[in-house]
Amino acid sequence: MTGQLDVLTEKLRSVEAEIEAELAKRAEELRFRIEKRRIVFEQDVKRIHRAIKTRASRYFIDANPLIVLSAPVIYSLIVPVALVDIWVMAYQAICFPIYKIPKVRRRDYLVFDRHHLAYLNIIEKINCAYCSYCNGAIAFVREVASRTEVYWCPIKHARRILGPHPHYLGFANFGDADGFREKLMQMKDGVKIDDAS
Repeated sequence: MTGQLDVLTEKLRSVEAEIEAELAKRAEELRFRIEKRRIVFEQDVKRIHRAIKTRASRYFIDANPLIVLSAPVIYSLIVPVALVDIWVMAYQAICFPIYKIPKVRRRDYLVFDRHHLAYLNIIEKINCAYCSYCNGAIAFVREVASRTEVYWCPIKHARRILGPHPHYLGFANFGDADGFREKLMQMKDGVKIDDAS
């Protein structure tokens, strides 16, 4: 059974590599490149982007009033997300060294690059920054939680779960007591996290 899972996991990684190659091709088609962590568009593409940008005032005037009224509710989520983000950073800093769990690099999850898009107005850029932060922070929290689960309870659930984290495939099967003990023994010298996952 494990052999088949290894084969499927390798296929998954192969497909992920193909997706990355396709994304690189798409970036080429859209005529941008990344230089020293900075996105650079060709000049004529920048001109086209600026020409199709909706001015912030027009964007606000054309907005559905219910969307404008709901904005404070949407943006209020920043408070709990930021608190969880800060708490999880502290949790990881304190606990991971004790359990020999590799720390999660938060900067790998918080990506802010949409402000380079000249076709976005200031409101759209703020919205994009907000979404980038919230989704990135939640992804960071999920990775910290998944590494904690790798250490404490690497057991699959009896029922299928939606969207399992990448480490879940390596967990012991539900009901496999020997497999669970073996997983715990593998971590006596610290958790090993595969960077490809």
